[in-house]
Amino acid sequence: MFDILVYLYETYYRPDACPEPAALAKKLSAVGFDDVEISEALVWLNDLTELAGIEQARTAASTGTRFYVAEEQDVLGAPAIGFIAFLESARVLSPLQREIVIERALALEESPVNLGKLKIIVLMLLWSQGKEPDALMFDDLFGSDEDQTPRLLH
Repeated sequence: MFDILVYLYETYYRPDACPEPAALAKKLSAVGFDDVEISEALVWLNDLTELAGIEQARTAASTGTRFYVAEEQDVLGAPAIGFIAFLESARVLSPLQREIVIERALALEESPVNLGKLKIIVLMLLWSQGKEPDALMFDDLFGSDEDQTPRLLH
């Protein structure tokens, strides 16, 4: 599924440049993606788009601290939680965007979520909202996980 998401990001500059879901599914199939993965990716992306639309309609700001329940800690893992906190402190993610990232990560039914996949979730959220991360953030989102030292929260 994540290969499809990255393909969409690289192929279509904006989400509104994507064809309708049925036509997109045919194009993805013609490129060689598996039908089951295509279906999963399109459902996941549709859910992301709906959540992102709700986020854009809200303008509430949060000044509180986000506490993660045990299930979220188990599914996300410390590296993902640290990365989310880093993105929020760098103002790449708003508190509402953070919640969308967490929800989409929990929807994967994978534990713990791979940091690389979490980065793709963040990138797809920004893409779905028509926002482009700055160059340094882009490098951080697409940089190799092995090259990075873990971020410490102080």
